[in-house]
Amino acid sequence: MHQLALSLAGAGLASNSHSPPRVMSTESPPLLPPTAFAPPAASILPSSLSDVFDYAAEEHLAPVTWLSQLGDQESRVNLHSIDAATRVLKRVGDLVMATGMLITLSPLMLFTAILVKLTSPGPVIFRQTRVGLNLRRPGAERRTADLPPPDGEDRRIPDSDRRKEFTYGRHFTLYKFRSMRNDAEKNGAQFAVKGDARVTPIGLFMRKTRLDELPQLWNVIRGDMSLVGPRPERPEFIKSLSDEIPDYLERLGLKPGLTGVAQIVNGYDNNIESFRRKVAFDLMYLRNCCLWNDLKILFRTIRVVLSGSGAL
Repeated sequence: MHQLALSLAGAGLASNSHSPPRVMSTESPPLLPPTAFAPPAASILPSSLSDVFDYAAEEHLAPVTWLSQLGDQESRVNLHSIDAATRVLKRVGDLVMATGMLITLSPLMLFTAILVKLTSPGPVIFRQTRVGLNLRRPGAERRTADLPPPDGEDRRIPDSDRRKEFTYGRHFTLYKFRSMRNDAEKNGAQFAVKGDARVTPIGLFMRKTRLDELPQLWNVIRGDMSLVGPRPERPEFIKSLSDEIPDYLERLGLKPGLTGVAQIVNGYDNNIESFRRKVAFDLMYLRNCCLWNDLKILFRTIRVVLSGSGAL
């Protein structure tokens, strides 16, 4: 079996191997065009990421030459691996920008809410449970000693210790403008697909322009999400995705975001090859998370919103 060797040098991400990737699907999406932005510096990808790019199809993984490469990539495993100053400034930036956008865009959000209400029956705001930040691992036990209860009486129910339950990450309620029919999941949870018949007439426009995502500014203010980070997934799908894709859970080491590298470069296609690439891009961002890259991602998101690219 051929190994995929990748390095980030000069012009960005380039592959030194032409061996066929290990992809299960027979349908391959077209290669995304490379961006025209040159990185200020380059560094070699750590070996811990080699398997990520191995299963992310070589010819499908678009180069992200505009993403600045940091020198401490190998030590980046989750939010705690990022220096305290960056974490604090990222949170302050989230609060300031999300609050400002919420105030500035409130007339547009009100108009969107009215259109949703007038064009289809059902609630204006759609609420859905998503999986967020995860700093634990299955079976991890932080207690160093099994101490008796303070009053001597053990009130715990046998076999009900929540520490032993692994929920993949912190669950939270995500808010969106409803873009699908009220009975969209009467047959159970399912991914959105291209040309989905469940999408309302105004919903198609909202999804294309990402207007349906604006209520998530409240999630950012609450601290459930960040402006930039991996997109949060539904708990119904996490188990199957983590079984199918190596290192899938590693992307939960950062707070989920409104936008990110995966959303800009890969779009929102919901097939297994797309999810593989998303994981690679999300881990690439984790290894290179900094305020400068966040600003680049936010500015490029504006272009994605205006062009409507990558929407389902």
